[in-house]
Order: sequence, then structure tokens, then C-alpha cells
Amino acid sequence: MTARAQPTPDPAAGVPKHERLRQYLLAELAGGRLKPGDALPTEQQLTVSEKISRNTVRQALAELERGGLIRRVPGRGTFVHESATLRLKSGLDAFGLVIPETRTGFYPSLQRGFHEASERLNNQVIVCDTSNDPNRQAAALLQLMDKEVAGIALVPTTVNETPRYQIRPLHLRGIPVVFCHRRVEGIPAPLVTFSATEIGRMGAQALLGKGHKRVAFFGPTRGGMTPGYLRGFREVLRDAGVKLPERMVCVDDTPTFSTAHEAFVRNALQQLMKDATRPTGIFCTFDTEAEIVYFELAAMGLKVPDDVSLVGFGGRWREGALARRLVSVTVDEEELARKTVRLLDEMRRRERPLDDVEQFQMPLELSAGESLAASAG
Repeated sequence: MTARAQPTPDPAAGVPKHERLRQYLLAELAGGRLKPGDALPTEQQLTVSEKISRNTVRQALAELERGGLIRRVPGRGTFVHESATLRLKSGLDAFGLVIPETRTGFYPSLQRGFHEASERLNNQVIVCDTSNDPNRQAAALLQLMDKEVAGIALVPTTVNETPRYQIRPLHLRGIPVVFCHRRVEGIPAPLVTFSATEIGRMGAQALLGKGHKRVAFFGPTRGGMTPGYLRGFREVLRDAGVKLPERMVCVDDTPTFSTAHEAFVRNALQQLMKDATRPTGIFCTFDTEAEIVYFELAAMGLKVPDDVSLVGFGGRWREGALARRLVSVTVDEEELARKTVRLLDEMRRRERPLDDVEQFQMPLELSAGESLAASAG
């Protein structure tokens, strides 16, 4: 008895109809038969040609839209997204956000704005916390490069200068990079930032405006933008005829807000406050620093602002009861992040060159709060 030949298995068997349509359209894109900007057949045309229901067509198109491969224009139709070819070629359709920390200061706002803007472009986000360590930063950038992400936003570490060799391989692989807050010297890339000098100036002006002539300056690290904050602070005081003795400049060398840094702040305040000419006002270059100073003053029996006024710097979004009490120079970190994502998308779509060096400066404001009062002495 002759054995009957077995039928060849249908590779599409068991594959949902909407997935078959999605794979078919992906193949058309990958093969170049559908190009960026091309109009897709209408839902009705696909229903007839593929012999499937309209709901099935809509489900397949919705998945392609979530992946950023097509876009729907009300009243006009459905079109292949301008960046579809690049998205298909990229290893991972995600933007990387590399920052020194994730939990304090304005970094939560930065992440929120970055996620929000990326989601609008149907991009996922990978957040890398470097703990302000250049070695961890290097490892994060290498991993993102290995995944061939669609672009990277980087807030460089403030401990030591980020070496150029950490960034150059990204450009060689065609991965867009946008710097936030500060540049890596020698690397051509866009920068979205704010004026550190103007922040220092505004902090000094706020204290002088309330009659404070004995003021101190606190910062968590000597690197990053601290020299700019201090320069602006000194300029305004000098123009007003107010001296800033070196003992009133308290800047640490620790990379993170650790218990060691809290001890540094405690010791510095104890030295300043036992002096007959102790400061009546303090400017801190980061809201987290201002919060540490606030609690250490309270532990010493000093009230803010009755005994000492306090001005910080941070994001416009004031999170937490203490942050809302602080008078601070503020920057809209959410909008800064959204601008960064828009730049990454422009570079990914080759509307802006990878070596563009344009700089975008965010506006600054002084927030309302309860930590600043008229000087009593």
C-alpha cells in the first residue's frame, strides 16, 4: 500500500488575520514597495483585497501606528511615517535618557517630560542612572549603542570631565546625541540648557532684595555648572558692594547626595553659624541641597526664614511639601526634555545633522515660597 503524501503545512495557519495583514504591510515597507510619505489603501480597499473584516484591518493598522510606522491624517487617509525606514532598520526603537540620578531635584520632572514626548512619537524610553559616575556612564552608553537605540539624551556627569571617546562611537554608528544642561567638550551635538550664571545672579538678587548683606553659597560638587552659578552670584554681590568671603563658599567634592555629603553640610553650617558675622541668607545650587541645609538648620535650632533665609534652584514642578515652601530659581525641566526629544526625532529623520551644534536656552523664573524673608540684621 502506497503511503499518501502529507500536505505541506501552511505557514500562516494559526496566525491571526490582523497579524497576517500587519506582516504583509511590513514586508511592503521593508521591500521598498511602500515608501515614507506613501498613502496606504483605504480600510475599505484592504477589507475587499484581503477578504477580512473592517475591525481586523483597523486592529492591524493600530499596531503599525503604535510602532510609529504609519500615521493617520483625519480627512485625508493613512500614510507611511517619514521615519518608517529608519525605524525598521534600527535595532531598538527607543530613546535613551542618561542622567546622573533619577530621584532628586528636577530629574523626576526631566524624566516625566521625556517619557511624555517620546510616547507621542511611539518611542519607548530607557532611563540609565549613572550615579554621577563616569565609569557607569560609559557602560550605559556602550549598552545603548549595542542595542542600536534611535537616539540618546545625555546629562553628563559632574565628577571629572566626560571624555570624548565615550560619545564618538555613537556618532560613528549614526546614533543621534543631544546634550542636556552641559556639553561634552569637543563633541558637536545640540545642547538644551539654561544659564548657570543667570541662576547665580537671580539667587543673589533675591537675597539682596530682602536686605541680606551676609550671605553664603552652598553646592554639592565643584564640577558641572557650579563655577557658573558662583560666578553669577559673585558678580551681583560685587556690583552691590557686598563681599563674599571664601569661608562663605561651601562646596563639596562628593559625587552624590550621600550621608557623607550631609555630614559636610552639617559641619560647614556649624562653623558658619557660630561666627558673630554668620550669614542671614543662603543660596543653594540645587533644591536637594537646600532641603539638606533646611533640616540641618532646624537641628541647630534655627528657623527658616526667621533666622536664615534660603533660596534654591530646581524644576518648575514643585514636588513635595518642603520643595513647595522653598523660594527657588526654576527652569521648566519637562519642556527642556520635550525639546530634547523633538531634536532627537529631527536628527533621526535626518532633518537635522548629527553634528549640529545649535544651543537652546530655557527661560528661568523665581518661584513663590516661604523660605525668604527680610533680613533682621
